[in-house]
Amino acid sequence: MSARERILGRVRRALADVPREEPPYEEAVPRDYLHEHGRRGVEETVGLLAENLADYRAIVHRADERELPELLRRLLDEQGSAQVLVPPGLPSEWLPAAGPRRVEDLAGSTPHELDRVGSVVTGCAVAVAETGTIVLDGSPDQGRRRITLVPDHHICVVRVPEQVVSSVPQALARLDPARPLTWISGPSATSDIELDRVEGVHGPRTLEVVLLG
Repeated sequence: MSARERILGRVRRALADVPREEPPYEEAVPRDYLHEHGRRGVEETVGLLAENLADYRAIVHRADERELPELLRRLLDEQGSAQVLVPPGLPSEWLPAAGPRRVEDLAGSTPHELDRVGSVVTGCAVAVAETGTIVLDGSPDQGRRRITLVPDHHICVVRVPEQVVSSVPQALARLDPARPLTWISGPSATSDIELDRVEGVHGPRTLEVVLLG
């Protein structure tokens, strides 16, 4: 018996005593909470996203399509990355013609191989202004989840305004729950009981977000 079969078996046993007349979960759980806290225009929403990203110690940049390749070249140079990991669906025009050696997102890459890569550049699925969160869903411009968890430097490009929403409920409405979702609020960080903060334990020490307008 596989792990999947064992888990589904336990779920079925747990639901065995649920009355047939009980409404399904989607109807039983009220959804009358606020989907947005206040009314904001596009510029206010993007500004709030930038503010909250910075509050979580992400480094925020703004650029247009023409400026993006030069900005990415500069950020990669400043990081001193000899290699940059690139998802298969990342727009080729985003990256500079010259720069670090590009590494493909391959299923067979080992953690040790990924650890030797200095930086990774991805797109995103959606960005949440109220929480300063970017969400990846494994789409072609984002690649496998692990490529943003092992390298020490992550550059994430957010298309503005189409990928920016105000709140988590609005983000959930856009996302497919069956996809591998990664929710990122700032660089990886943890604190011990004395609140000593350590960055880079479970992911990149440096997160740079480019708001592409």
